[in-house]
Amino acid sequence: MSPPRPCRIAPSLLSADFARLGEEVRAVIAAGADLVHFDVMDNHYVPNLTIGPLVCEAIRPHSSVPIDVHLMVEPVDRIVPDFAKAGATFITFHPEASRHVDRTIGLIRESGCRPGLVFNPATPLAWLDHTIDKLDMVLLMSVNPGFGGQSFLPHVLPKLEEARRRVDAARARTGREILLEVDGGVKIDNIAAIAKAGADTFVAGSAVFGAKDYRATIAAMRAAVAAA
Repeated sequence: MSPPRPCRIAPSLLSADFARLGEEVRAVIAAGADLVHFDVMDNHYVPNLTIGPLVCEAIRPHSSVPIDVHLMVEPVDRIVPDFAKAGATFITFHPEASRHVDRTIGLIRESGCRPGLVFNPATPLAWLDHTIDKLDMVLLMSVNPGFGGQSFLPHVLPKLEEARRRVDAARARTGREILLEVDGGVKIDNIAAIAKAGADTFVAGSAVFGAKDYRATIAAMRAAVAAA
């Protein structure tokens, strides 16, 4: 029997109180967060505008865990060094937003960060055919990106199972750790099904920041994953 997969909870700052961002970062880490998820939207690749490298740099002193930067921007390459300098640990991007996916992956690595690819609900996993051995994270969107608070799309679960097979095969071949993350509508009542389909890293925005007790919510998520 294979050992249980790690369970990493990554609260999304998109749902935090922006007037108290440093305090919110400290609060979710104290409550047990493993990463802080940082959503970057440009009102171009997605129809919303959020936060950039200056905000990442501002929260870095407040974060004792990795900052997981999700770039929903086009083009990608121009902004990568800025986020690396601002303190990002992971930088993930959408393959549709890069003219040269392999080059962007290399740029993230050369900038000192851990690269990952993001797959929208209708984006095929075929992008992994020639990239997975260079990635540290695979992120599956379980909503169409652009806004927080959306409902989880169940048809992503079979795709997640296929992504798990690909990640496990790559790990068996290379010995490298690749995180398999899911983002969008992750809540206490569906995280078990998401974990069972193969995720090991869970982005939760409104489910955490909309709760009165961050610690109890994160603990309940972990318990649901463990039970799965």
